[in-house]
Amino acid sequence: MATLTVLKFPTVTGAEQTLSILGDLQKQQLITIIDAATVIWPTDKKNPKTQQLHNLAAAGALGGVFWGMLFGLLFFMPFLGAAIGAATGALAGAFSDIGIDDNFIKEVREKVAPGTSALFLMSSDAVLDRVRDALQGQQFELIASNLSNEQEAKLKEYFSEE
Repeated sequence: MATLTVLKFPTVTGAEQTLSILGDLQKQQLITIIDAATVIWPTDKKNPKTQQLHNLAAAGALGGVFWGMLFGLLFFMPFLGAAIGAATGALAGAFSDIGIDDNFIKEVREKVAPGTSALFLMSSDAVLDRVRDALQGQQFELIASNLSNEQEAKLKEYFSEE
C-alpha cells in the first residue's frame, strides 16, 4: 500500500536534501518512491517554487496534473479571489475523497511559509529503522499522512528525537 506523506522543513534546502537521501535509500531498496514533489519558498519570493520528481514511468505515479491541482489549491488559488470560488470548491471536494480535506489544506498553508520547504512523498515498502537512521540530523515536521491515526502516531514517535 502506498503512503502519501507531507514533511515540512524549517529551511528552503531541507526538502531537496531529504529527497536526495531517500533517493539513495531507494537505490539500496530500503524504500520505494512512487512519486514526489517539493515546495521551496525562499524568503524573498511572493510564491513558492514547486517541482515534481520526474518519475512518471513508475507504476502509480500521480503525474503533473495531480501535483499541479494540489499545489494550485494550496498555494495559488487563495490569491486569485472569489471569481473562481466555485471551481475551488469542486476541486477541494474531489481531493477530500483521498484524505486531502479543509484541515489538511489549512495546516499546509499555515506551516509552509517563506523561508521553508516541504516534501510531498508517495512511497511504499520503507524499512523504517534504516530510513530513520539515514534521516538522523534532518529537521522536519510531519504535517500529514494518509496513514491511520494510530499508524501516524507511531510514525511521529519513531522519528521524534530520542
